[in-house]
Amino acid sequence: MTRIVLTGACGKMGGVIQSVVSGRDDCEVVAGVDKYNNGLTPFPVYESISKVKEEADVVVDFSNPSLLDGLLSFCRDRKIALVIGTTGYDECQKKQIEEASKDTAIFFTYNMSLGINLLASLAKKAVQVLGNDFDIEIVEQHHNQKIDAPSGTALMLADAISEEFDKPMKYEYDRHSKREKRTKDEIGIHSIRGGTIVGEHEIIFAGRDENITLSHSARSKEVFAVGAVNAAVYMNGKSCGMYDMKELID
Repeated sequence: MTRIVLTGACGKMGGVIQSVVSGRDDCEVVAGVDKYNNGLTPFPVYESISKVKEEADVVVDFSNPSLLDGLLSFCRDRKIALVIGTTGYDECQKKQIEEASKDTAIFFTYNMSLGINLLASLAKKAVQVLGNDFDIEIVEQHHNQKIDAPSGTALMLADAISEEFDKPMKYEYDRHSKREKRTKDEIGIHSIRGGTIVGEHEIIFAGRDENITLSHSARSKEVFAVGAVNAAVYMNGKSCGMYDMKELID
C-alpha cells in the first residue's frame, strides 16, 4: 500500500486525485496540505507540509511553484519520494529539483498524461523521417485561469523534437514585432487561453505541398490525476534520482 501526502489537496486537481485514489486498493491519501482547508477531506489537511505528522511513502504535488523549497526540504529530510505535477517552474527551480534528486527520488514531468508522452515519442519519430524538409509549429490551448505561457507541455514537446536535430534549435514565441522570413532552425510555439479548455496540444509539420499534424486533446483533468497516481505507486521505494514518464511507458 502506497501512502500519499497530497499537496494542493483542496484544489481542483487535489479533488480529482482523491477521486482516483478512492477507486484503487494499492494506495491511499494519509494527509493533505493546503492553505485553504475546505473541511471535506477524509484525511487531515495542514497549512504547511512541515506540519505533516503522518508516515508516508510519496508526496504528490499539485500546488504552487512558490512552495518548492519547503517541499524539497520535507522530502529530503524524510527520504520520501516526490511526484511533481505543478508547472511553471523557472530554470533556477528546475536546478533545485535536480539537486534534490541526489538525496531522494523525484518524478518530474511537464505532463502526467500517458497520451501526451506518446505524442512526444511520435513527434521524435516524425523528425527522424521528415528531417529538415518540414517547418515545425506547436500550438497549445488552455483555460483562461492558466497563468504561465507557453505551457510546460509545449516546451516539453519542443525539447523532445529538438533532441532529434544535429543543430541547435531556437524557440520562436512571437513574430509580430519583426518582419523577416522564417528560418529553418526555429520551432514556433503559440499559446491560446480561453474558457474552460483543459489542454490541447498540436504539432504541425509543414512541408512543400503537404502538412502533417499530430495532436492530443485532454477532455478532463482525470487523465493527469491517473498519471500522477500511477507515478506515485511506481515511485514507492525507488532509489534517489530523477524519474519521468519514460519509466512508466517502458
